Amino acid sequence: MIPRFVAAAAVFVLLLGACAAEKPATSAGSSASCDKGSLPLVQEGVLTVATDRPAYPPWFKGSPQHYTGFEGDLASGIAKQLGLPIKWVVEPFNKSYAPGPKDFDFDINQISITPERSRVVDFSDGYFDDNQGVLALEGGPVTQASSLADLKNAQLGTQVGTTSLTFINSKIQPAGDPKVFDQTNDAKTALENKQIDALVTDVVTTVYLRDFEIKGSTVVGQYPTHEPFGMLFEKGSPLVGCVNDALGKLRSDGTLHKLQSKWLKDYLNVPTLKD
Repeated sequence: MIPRFVAAAAVFVLLLGACAAEKPATSAGSSASCDKGSLPLVQEGVLTVATDRPAYPPWFKGSPQHYTGFEGDLASGIAKQLGLPIKWVVEPFNKSYAPGPKDFDFDINQISITPERSRVVDFSDGYFDDNQGVLALEGGPVTQASSLADLKNAQLGTQVGTTSLTFINSKIQPAGDPKVFDQTNDAKTALENKQIDALVTDVVTTVYLRDFEIKGSTVVGQYPTHEPFGMLFEKGSPLVGCVNDALGKLRSDGTLHKLQSKWLKDYLNVPTLKD
């Protein structure tokens, strides 16, 4: 998706190796039958998949009716394994992991698997292992930061309800409260308007924003949090086991690795921030 810089081989191998080596982080038991005629779906005969809007590359590309990109293609691969067409619906990120009934079969939206979220929703096995990234405008006060300590006096911003916000508060522990936004798009605008010194989000998204969305920005660095992303389900959904079976087939036949190589490898050449 649009020309990209060439990633360093060592970083690529390290991060893709971490993805390949993932262990199932959270998994409900397999359903009695994964035949498409007996799957417990929100809408009969259709796999209803949710994500936020706007949906950023390289995770998503194209229109909601025909999403591609890493997560778009992965969801399509899951649907193909289950023998179902996809219907895409919109679900705001911070609403997705709230307790209660869902109007989708699963949500795929760079959602990190955490113990807190797992108390009220279910997750598939992990499909990507991600780190936190820090994005700033060139010439800004934190562009030369090489450690988390260098970010303590910066005005940081991120999206509400994300592990990025947890990372800021628990690891960086800035002198001032971070600014919190409803969507990454709002945080992006705040950075462009110099309302914040740096935006914290997953490292793949920071690189995309630098290259294609925020002119004159730079990725300060990434911090290795190794957060597995999982597909999110209503708590107790019997569909989890079938999706895990499908994901396992995509992993074992090399499809997952091919999708990582196609969509993500050019986004991983980022320096590591020290403690």
